[in-house]
Amino acid sequence: MPHPLLKRVQAEGHPLIDGETVTFLWRGDEPPALTGDFNDWSRGRKPLKLRALAPGLWARKLTLPRDAYMEYTFVRGERNERRLRDPFNPRRLWNGVGGYNNFFYMPEAAPTLLAKRMRDVPRGKITRHVVAAPGWVVGDKRAVMLYQPPTKRPSPLMVVYDGPDYLRRAQLVTLVENLIAQKRLRPVALAFLANGGPARVLEYGASDSTAYFVVECVLPLARAHLNLLDPAQHPGAYGVLGASMGGLMALYTGLRAPHIFGNVISQSGAFVELPFPQLIWTLARTGPYPFKLWMDVGRYDMASLIPGNRAMRDLLTEAGYTLTYREYNGGHNYTAWREEVWRGLEALFPPV
Repeated sequence: MPHPLLKRVQAEGHPLIDGETVTFLWRGDEPPALTGDFNDWSRGRKPLKLRALAPGLWARKLTLPRDAYMEYTFVRGERNERRLRDPFNPRRLWNGVGGYNNFFYMPEAAPTLLAKRMRDVPRGKITRHVVAAPGWVVGDKRAVMLYQPPTKRPSPLMVVYDGPDYLRRAQLVTLVENLIAQKRLRPVALAFLANGGPARVLEYGASDSTAYFVVECVLPLARAHLNLLDPAQHPGAYGVLGASMGGLMALYTGLRAPHIFGNVISQSGAFVELPFPQLIWTLARTGPYPFKLWMDVGRYDMASLIPGNRAMRDLLTEAGYTLTYREYNGGHNYTAWREEVWRGLEALFPPV
């Protein structure tokens, strides 16, 4: 006879969720270990062990918030280097920052409907370009995708670091179009910037070269192909968005060019004790600069980022910046950022 929990898995899916209790199961002679957002992906610690429940059946129970989104994987190997599919859970994705993970939503969490294409929602247009920038970006050129929203009126521009990931994994265009159609967001044009691959950390580490590239190369391209507000006539009307190192670079861009980028969204900003953020800490203290800032970070994000974001929030608040700060029950991945970024867009670009 199948174990009662295996019968539940067939009927309900996996892992099993009872209120705040989550039960992970594995069937086999030897159990793997378990790691995920809930234990910071075993950074500085060992993965979680599964315990014998019945012959050939292993289990691990966790207590998690009812509104959490979680990613996880089973692992084997001396260094837990071999990632395994969960045979009971077909929900699996490449999250853009770590690898293929299984995932689940707790009872009071669900994918935002704003990420779903809806009928009768006017759509804009995406065009692809390559910008030459000798000496300012690795490889001397960079791919940029531009989005024109469905409006005839000039729009503000939002520059998006790690743009292809925000476009594909966070469905940013779909979010924007649904928000515009629901009259929750003014039409916003988007410039999706590809990162420098192996050079991403350097390019996004409070880099004046990257800030120069955006202002001197990307903005002229966007003005040539999009119907934009003139930043000279509308100081600070544009915005900039990024996550992790991109979140750090978004704030730095606002600090360097507040007369252009008066709206900053930093998701899981990499404000940790590294050489790169020190320039931001120093520059921010000389403010306040005239921009509005949205910061969010997951309570199950990389452990080093949570105190860094709180410290940056406190510094900016004390210095007099206008900011909104939010923590939520999610980790370090584009699904979590997708579930939150619309809040920052609504806050910074209300309908006019």
